[in-house]
Amino acid sequence: MCGFTFTVFLSVFQLLPTAPFHILALGGSTFESGLYLGLLTYASAFSAPLTGSLADRVGSRRILMTSSLTIAAFSVAYAVIPGYRVMLSLTLIHGVFWSGLLSASASYLTSMLPERRRAEGVSYWGLSSVAAVAVGPSVGFWVFQFGWRPLCLVAAALNLVMAMIAWHLPPQTLTSSTPRDAKRGILEWRVLILSFTLFLYSFGYGGITSFTALYADAFGIRPKGLYLTALAIVMLVTRPVAGRLGDRLGYRRIFLPCLVLIAAGLACLALGTTRTWMLASAVIFGTGFGTAYPVFAAYVMKHVDADRRGAAFGAILAAFDTGIGTGSTTAGWIIGRYGFSAAFGTAAALSVLALPYFLLADRLFSRRASTTIPGRGDFSNEAAERTQVL
Repeated sequence: MCGFTFTVFLSVFQLLPTAPFHILALGGSTFESGLYLGLLTYASAFSAPLTGSLADRVGSRRILMTSSLTIAAFSVAYAVIPGYRVMLSLTLIHGVFWSGLLSASASYLTSMLPERRRAEGVSYWGLSSVAAVAVGPSVGFWVFQFGWRPLCLVAAALNLVMAMIAWHLPPQTLTSSTPRDAKRGILEWRVLILSFTLFLYSFGYGGITSFTALYADAFGIRPKGLYLTALAIVMLVTRPVAGRLGDRLGYRRIFLPCLVLIAAGLACLALGTTRTWMLASAVIFGTGFGTAYPVFAAYVMKHVDADRRGAAFGAILAAFDTGIGTGSTTAGWIIGRYGFSAAFGTAAALSVLALPYFLLADRLFSRRASTTIPGRGDFSNEAAERTQVL
């Protein structure tokens, strides 16, 4: 699974930071250059509940193979499309299969992990994506020197490798559906409501992914992929330790400080335009952002049925990707009108709201979980923790 996920993110993070430059070269505006990531994540977000639920029904491994092969075809299509408008239209379909990759792989992995070490396991698995983010942009810009078409063909080759890895994964036993499952439907609404917290802080990540390379280029900072590389290194160092602490001390106790660090990191990016400010932002933001997702996912999985993990991850992905997409498109518009500082300042302001929102939404989430999941009514430790925090 780590090999599969590394290949997934190595492929996509060659495209994400270079696509804005390609769109600009084709005559698009700064706003339109941000639409590539925006449309990809919007399509992923809106389709994630469906693909996550589908993974519960037909099997995560089948979704992984199908999505990998389809995205390989999209990568080839990107290489030959002459106009950015058609490219952006195709990105909408690409996003549906991207959500299939993310929700199915998360569901597959969670079923392998012992519950008492779930955050640690998700953290280790997440290192594969972080490692890919560390090298992907640099590799992408290096290949991009030879042209957009070679870059897309490299991405397509990696997608085929993904399909081969997925083929060799052992299939898992499907949980048969029950009448209660049918009544609950496709979407896990309570998970979606709680996951709006991720929307508030992933807004900034959307702007970072799309525009830190342009940010560095505008202020003469080299290399252009410095921020994303530094961000990935910080996450590689901090995520495993924080995941283990989450399992031992409580997921909420680790998640809440992460929200503070995310807001502070975005504020640093808004305040300064030098290499020092960029690196400070990467360290602070990376520490919070890299830890937040695994402990949040572990917290949610503790409160959902095993046969609804795909649907739950679909809800998480819907909120997370909507935030990234909104951040990418909105940041592009703000940068074009008011500059980089205004864009990242807006992201910092939104992320500040994540902490109070989570505290309020979590009361409803925990109360509903204790009444709907058999054998999971004992929340005494979490209640004590919540009282202490408040």
